[in-house]
Amino acid sequence: MNGSSDRERRRGRENLETQIANKQTRKIRARQTPEHSAWFGLGMFGLVGWSVAIPTLLGIALGIWIDERWPSRFSWTLMLLFAGLVVGCLNAWWWIRAEAEEAEESER
Repeated sequence: MNGSSDRERRRGRENLETQIANKQTRKIRARQTPEHSAWFGLGMFGLVGWSVAIPTLLGIALGIWIDERWPSRFSWTLMLLFAGLVVGCLNAWWWIRAEAEEAEESER
């Protein structure tokens, strides 16, 4: 029983050493790579914002056009606003995920 607890301690110590080494490597890489400027952050913020806004506005415009041409008891404007918002959020999620993957790739 005492032998297994020693092995667990050694594994835990090795795991901690590995985590510390990984963090140290990331910090060194972060210091060596140039930082993104504030303009980069604003650009990403704008990209995400527009990737949500444009499909939402297109959905609204198409919904208004359909509602004017073929009136019904259902509001196409509201339905397509929601659809545009969903498409925009998926689009923004894709951009953020792609940027995160690129950042992870540059860490390696």
